[in-house]
Amino acid sequence: MPKTNTPARPRPKCRPKTRWTREFKLKALSRMDNAPDVTALATELGVRRELLYKWRRKYLAGGPEALNAIGRPSQPSSPFDEAAPGSSPVTDTPQRRIAELERKIGQQQLELDFFRAALRHVREARLKKGGSGGTASSR
Repeated sequence: MPKTNTPARPRPKCRPKTRWTREFKLKALSRMDNAPDVTALATELGVRRELLYKWRRKYLAGGPEALNAIGRPSQPSSPFDEAAPGSSPVTDTPQRRIAELERKIGQQQLELDFFRAALRHVREARLKKGGSGGTASSR
């Protein structure tokens, strides 16, 4: 069957990723509180409406500091880098290590359960075939 020449769908133009300053986000949020139509505000500011709501969720959860400034987001510190404020580094480190090892044991137990079930499945399939499970001869 010959292919028909159908025009390709035009690809949507992708806009370059824009990074907004924290000040811009805060001003947008203050205008959002008083705006009767958030969609119109988003269009006026040149941002997606969903982005305004995302900024508001972040602001409500963590204040102005939760709104990242321009640039890469700050990396969360590793739980093993510093002790939590108010806790003793001597008692905190063994507790963290114990928690880490308990998580690892739990993960290994899940893996063991999976492989036991897979082995049981293979053994049952071999018994149904009636063979020993060895490679069949080609003669």
